Formats: sequence, C-alpha cells, structure tokens
Amino acid sequence: MSADRLTQLASGGCHLFSGCGFPAPGLNEFQFDSIFKVGSFGFNKPMLLSLIVMVLVVGFFWAAFAKPKVVPGKLQLLGEIGYDFVKRSIVLENIGKRGEKYTPMMVSLFFFVWLLNVMSVIPFAQFPAAAVIGFPAGLALMVWVTYMGLTFKKHGFIGGLKHLCWPSDVPAPVMFILVPIEFVSNIFLRPFTLAVRLFANMFAGHLLIVMFSVASWYLLSPSVGALYAGASFAMTLGLTAFELLIQFLQAYIFVLLACTYIGGALEESH
Repeated sequence: MSADRLTQLASGGCHLFSGCGFPAPGLNEFQFDSIFKVGSFGFNKPMLLSLIVMVLVVGFFWAAFAKPKVVPGKLQLLGEIGYDFVKRSIVLENIGKRGEKYTPMMVSLFFFVWLLNVMSVIPFAQFPAAAVIGFPAGLALMVWVTYMGLTFKKHGFIGGLKHLCWPSDVPAPVMFILVPIEFVSNIFLRPFTLAVRLFANMFAGHLLIVMFSVASWYLLSPSVGALYAGASFAMTLGLTAFELLIQFLQAYIFVLLACTYIGGALEESH
C-alpha cells in the first residue's frame, strides 16, 4: 500500500466508529500524477520504476560479467546462477540447443518482469509496474514480433502462414473449422493472453493487498475493532508473502510461454 494512501486516511481520522464509510480502494490506486511533463508527455511513477528496474538489471549483469574470472566472485557467481537457471530450466527445456542464442533475451525478460513485480513490496516504491497494462503489452509485443519474424524467416511467407494455421494429419473437412481458429489463436490471441495474464495477476494482487491494508487502519480502534484490524493485518502479511511467490511465477510463466512460441516458430514443417 502506498504511503500517501495511509497518510490520507490518518489525516482524515477515518475509522470504523468515526462515522465515515469504508474508503474502498479502486482504480485510483493505479492512476498517478506526472512527476514532470515535457509538452504533452508526462513521466509518472510506473515509468520511473520501470526505468529503475532496467538500470538494476543491466547494471547487475554488467557488473557480474564485465570482467569474468575462472574462479567467480560472489557477484559473478550470483549472475551465473540466475543466467543458468533461465537457460537450463526454461530455454533449453522448451527450445532445445538451438535456443541458446535467445538465452540473453530470455534472461533479460525474466529478471525485468520479476523486478517489475517485486517493486510492489519495496518500501517507497510499493507498486508493481506490470499492473499497468502498457508494460505487459509492450513486452508481449516484443515477444510476438520475435515469434512472427522467426516463423516467416524459417518457413517463408506462405510456409509461415501454413505453419501457423494448417495443422498436420487433420482430415480436410475439419480444416474449414480448424484453420480460422488456429489463425486467430496463434496470431492474435497469443500476444493478448501473454500480456493480460501478467497484468491481471499483478493488478489483482496489488488491489487485494491495498484493500486489506486500508481495512487494517479503518478497523483499528480501542474496542473490538482492534481484533478485526489485527486479523486484517495478518491477512495483509499473508497476501504479501503469497504475492512474492506469484511475482516469481508470473515472470517464469511469461518467459516460459515466450520460449514455447519461439520453439514452435523454429520447428520443421510437417
């Protein structure tokens, strides 16, 4: 929950027995004023967080591998563990040996998405930038462009369309139904679901944590409300711990699906 939100509640003295209704959080939790503007372009908090995450990811791997040693230091060892995890557990498992050339892209995607999500539990940041649809949509678009580019590069234009829309070993009469479904699914629904899955999980998780955080303050009182406030606060802690797991899993799933799409683009035609 944002510090600004708590400050507003505290200054207003809004509690269960103060006469005010429950200040339920909503879409206002995902709307931010511009930190500064250049013409009509406004630079806001989610943009700042994404910029910080980019610097952290690039800076960490630059520092870890700028001067690699045979016997790695702590930073290099940590970088190797992270790189190896994505390479062996995601890339090679879903693309195979030919996917090694895409490992740097997938490592960057994984850690960028993960840290975007983790920002929701970092003091003063306290917001997952992936809960703003523009960020998952931009990342999904990058994966989709790579997927489409590799498909048509590997199979040519006609062969690429056939690869995307024409399943093998399917009776001809069924094709009238299956081809349009495959066309819409592979070309349009894949990037859409890739973006929405990440966005929806981060949006819902952040809203739940804010909801129970606000409820903890609202229910706090010298009487029985303190019990309700304690239960709500315990729920906030539990949801935060659960959200840490979801943040990792969503980064893992995003990169896993990206590798699945790329692996499919590189498959031989049947």
